[in-house]
Amino acid sequence: MPNIAVTGHRNPDTDSIAAAIGYAELRGRQDPDNTYIPVRLGDVNSQTRWVLEQAAAAEPMFLPHIMLRVRDVMAQDFYAAGVDDPIREVGLTMAAEKLDVVPIVDHDGRLVGVMTERALARRYIRETREASSLVDTPTRVSAIAAAVSGSQVVGDDITVAGRVWVFAMATDFPESGIGAGDVVVLGNREDAQLKMIEREVALLVVSNGLAPSDDVLRAAREAGTAVVVSELDSYVCGRLTTLAAPCSALMDTDPVTVRGNDLLEDVTDMIKDVSYRAAVAVDRSGHPIGLVTRTDLVNPTPRDVLLVDHAEQGQSVPGIEQAHIVEILDHHHIGSIETRVPVRATFDPVGSTSTLVIERFLQAGEEPTRPTATVLLGAILSDTVILNSPTTTDRDHAAVRWLERFLDLDAAEWGREMFESGSDAADASAESLLGRDSKEYETSEGPMCIAQVETAGKVLVDRLGELREALQAQHDKNGHVLSALMVTDILEKHTQLLIAGDIATAERAFGTSAEDGILDLPGVMSRKKQVAPPLLGAF
Repeated sequence: MPNIAVTGHRNPDTDSIAAAIGYAELRGRQDPDNTYIPVRLGDVNSQTRWVLEQAAAAEPMFLPHIMLRVRDVMAQDFYAAGVDDPIREVGLTMAAEKLDVVPIVDHDGRLVGVMTERALARRYIRETREASSLVDTPTRVSAIAAAVSGSQVVGDDITVAGRVWVFAMATDFPESGIGAGDVVVLGNREDAQLKMIEREVALLVVSNGLAPSDDVLRAAREAGTAVVVSELDSYVCGRLTTLAAPCSALMDTDPVTVRGNDLLEDVTDMIKDVSYRAAVAVDRSGHPIGLVTRTDLVNPTPRDVLLVDHAEQGQSVPGIEQAHIVEILDHHHIGSIETRVPVRATFDPVGSTSTLVIERFLQAGEEPTRPTATVLLGAILSDTVILNSPTTTDRDHAAVRWLERFLDLDAAEWGREMFESGSDAADASAESLLGRDSKEYETSEGPMCIAQVETAGKVLVDRLGELREALQAQHDKNGHVLSALMVTDILEKHTQLLIAGDIATAERAFGTSAEDGILDLPGVMSRKKQVAPPLLGAF
């Protein structure tokens, strides 16, 4: 079934992970024709990991990008020929199925070459000007008999490797050039048949269904010459004999190969440049697993993705501009995501995207599984700081009350344990704290970045100088107009805002002065409602 990736933003927080898990579960029930898979775009933080452990829920798989891979467009049901298969058999299949290229495999199933329409055409053109020959392509008598729709009446199934003649001249014609080991096609002239046997040819192909006499058959047995009788005329038998050669003789032995996980954009030019405009996808052992042609590269079907907890291209999965967005479910402002076709999009001002997910469950008359309900509760409590954030709404309270009853626990007590147990801020490096929950915003002057670290108590008060220096180094590297880090004590309901870059604009936004690049903001807890809007409005 088609896969639809359900993903939150980069540097995922608990809400981003939980909303992906919960909404994938619900949409999977509502739309059984598709498979909804929760994914993450980065490492989960310690709080999210604690919630997942408490819920006994699996961590979503990591999705590095949403760009198309070879396996997304390759044909997995394709015709492959063996090295010993006759050229004619392969050519007929190519003509019947309108194939431009056919993979050729050895006896172990590994790719050794490709047969192309161009190679077949050149074979015909070349043989109209040069003498036909099997010298370079030793061929079994049984293959020749099959090619000419005939039957072998004398001799063993030997391999022949001589020139191919259609002998229409007089028996004593001096310039025939026919010699030992050759293949000769001729009609019902017994004198000519015996003469060829005397010359020790390897194979006689008698055309028009004319059975050789007993004398000819006896002579052929004694000389070791094989005899095939065909209903076809001499000209056709001559042409088809060379096409009985194994396709290994005509194949391109240096085919273009790709791997199933290769990015489509990385192999497109290579496929377009090769004459037969195709590549064979192989596994690690060299076995073909798919075929990619130029047609597959024209308007390929993009991968499907459902976005939760964000609508900013810069926060989304790499390659989002190439993907098909099927839906957006978010509680932030409308971001920079662009869609090619109309999609279902919800931007609802509640404290947590997971609140919207719970509401969708209840509206559908469904209940989440216990693991999913647990992670959704953790997400709502995290985003609303145990329902104390200014972003908290009555709907968030209602969602938590329902989850309390469903899970039979005390949400406030469980939330305090989550914040205390799920925080490793005291021991984490400054760089990891800056990247743990970071979001970018576009201002009139350029990009701005705001990160947030939530603590239960003043565990980072002695590291503010270190964090400020790390923030400045990150700011100098990224070139943002302003970089900020919120160090939020959820117990005290207090934030210290570290600033790098345009400090004057930050001071103007909050009406207070910074000391050593730090603004003291009592009562401030929400980035979305209390920090980002004033900063954006100050530019």
